[in-house]
Amino acid sequence: MNESFNKEWLLHKFEEIRRRILKAVDQLDDEQLNWRPNEASHSISTLIKHIEGNIQQRIASGILHQEVQRNREAELNQTYRSKLELQMIIESGMQLVLDTIRHMTDEMMEQKQQVRNHERTNLDMLHQCAAHYSEHMGQIFYIAKQCLGEQYKSTSL
Repeated sequence: MNESFNKEWLLHKFEEIRRRILKAVDQLDDEQLNWRPNEASHSISTLIKHIEGNIQQRIASGILHQEVQRNREAELNQTYRSKLELQMIIESGMQLVLDTIRHMTDEMMEQKQQVRNHERTNLDMLHQCAAHYSEHMGQIFYIAKQCLGEQYKSTSL
C-alpha cells in the first residue's frame, strides 16, 4: 500500500474541508449559523459540533487512544453558538486531524480500531471521516446558500 500517497491525499482533503467550511462560515452571522430550515433539520452550528464529536471519537480516541467521552445525542441538540466559537471548533478539530495524519507511521495507518462492532484500519477510518465531513460540508453550503441567496460566494474559488 502506498502510505505516502494516502497521507498526501488525506492532508489535502482535510485542509480543503477546513478551508471551505471556514469560507462558508465567514459569510454568515451568528443568527444564520444557528438557523435551521425546519425542526427536522440541523443548523450549521449543530453540524460543526457533530463533526467535532466525530473527530474526538475517531481521531482522538480511536487513533491517538485518548480518553474521550462523546455524547452524540447532545451534540445533535440545537444549541446557540457564536461564529467565533464555531471558527475555533473547526480550526482546532481540523488541526488535530492534520497533525495526527502528519505524525502517523505506516504501522499506525494499519492499526485497527473498533467501529460499531467492526474492526477497521485507521487508514480506512480516515478515508471514511473525509467522506463523512464532506457530506456535512455540503449540508453547510446548502444552508449558507439558503440564508444568503445571491450573496453567497462559492467556497471552491
